[in-house]
Formats: sequence, structure tokens, C-alpha cells
Amino acid sequence: MSCSAVALCVRDVAVAFGGRRGASGRGIDVAAWDVAAGAQVAVCGPSGSGKTTLLDTLAGLRAPNRGRVWWDGDEITAMSQPQLDRWRRARVGLVFQQFHLFPGLSALENVLLPFRFRGFTVPAEARRRVRDLLATAALPEGRRVTELSRGEMQRVALVRALATAPPVVLADEPTASLDRDTAAHVGSIMRAMCREARATLVVATHDPALAATLDATFHIAEGTLRGPAGEPAARTRAAA
Repeated sequence: MSCSAVALCVRDVAVAFGGRRGASGRGIDVAAWDVAAGAQVAVCGPSGSGKTTLLDTLAGLRAPNRGRVWWDGDEITAMSQPQLDRWRRARVGLVFQQFHLFPGLSALENVLLPFRFRGFTVPAEARRRVRDLLATAALPEGRRVTELSRGEMQRVALVRALATAPPVVLADEPTASLDRDTAAHVGSIMRAMCREARATLVVATHDPALAATLDATFHIAEGTLRGPAGEPAARTRAAA
């Protein structure tokens, strides 16, 4: 399978963190990893194993020490920083563990921020889409985020990531700060919204209940990304 036939294609990637790989022994190696368009996969591992580092590499926020990464046939590891910034704005929805919401703004205003960064006027169609997403997530659009529960704030962050209909969604520990029932609810909404948008979803998580609901789970073990059967990462198809 060529890299142009899958959404995510990773080849011979090594990323060091906490110092040089040779000096600290800490880092991640991914020999080959393909994820089909529309697939939903989890990357699991203990705290400090490098889940966030890997996600940052897939988002173009961090350059690998070696190797190449393609998304939908575009090699992001060959892009300049301005090219990466444009690609990320146009193609990627990011869901952060700490939400990164603006406390003085309402749920609706927070979700509209990606559009305002592109221009001062939000198109009417985009505003309708955002309101539909907020309704789907059962969120009160006019309330300030400081008045919301943590589960509601995480749903606002999720809707913001999906507001521009990106083909790629990367979520870093989206249920880490939530109780079990709220985490299950947020996970269900995230999966449904990504399926509806046909977005490829990669989730870094230590939540086994969330991972079990996705198409496949990959584990970072001893610095190597391994597939569901313990073998080095290979290919993942979207669920039927």
C-alpha cells in the first residue's frame, strides 16, 4: 500500500524527548504505520511514555529526529514552518487535555475563534454549522465557559476542533480529567461527530474504556509503537 492510499503514513520515524535518545534512552520509534481515512485509533501507554510527543509529531508541532510523515499524501515533514501552519489550520482539529478555552467568552464564541483567526466575519453557513454541533453536544451556546462543568468544557473543546470540518482530528487525553460516566459520554460524542464528518481520529489516552470503543489500539512499549497483537505498528482500516 502506497502512502497516497491512506490518510496517515509514517515511515522510519524516531522522536527523542527528555534529552538525546542515546543519552537518556527516552524516545519513540515507529518503523511503519498506516491509518486509513476515517479510522479511529487509540495510542496508549503509561504517563511519560511519549503519547503526547507522538501526537505533536503527527500534528507537525514537533519535528522528528528522523523519518517522514504524510497526511492524505502530503508530506508534512518536508514542509516549512509557514507551510505547516497553513496545513494545520486547514486540515487538523486539535483537542487538548487542558481545553485551552477563553474564560471570558461563551461556548459559541470559543468555538467560532478558528473562523475569526481566518477573518473578522464568520460566514452564516459556518455559524449555522457551529450551532448545530453545539446542539448535538447538548451545550448551551450563550453561557460563558467558566459556568460550565468540566465535561461541558471538554465538549466545547471538541466542537471547536470539529467546527471547520477538518479531515484529521488529534485528541490528547480527552477524558483524563473526567469521571467515568462523563468520560463515556464525551467519548461517544467525539466518535459520533468524527464518523459524521468522516474525519480520521487519533487519540492519545490511558483510558482503556475509551480505547476499547475505537477501531484499533496501539501501545507505546519500550519506546516502540506496537499494534493490537504486540507487533510493531502496521495498518489500520476504518470500521465498517
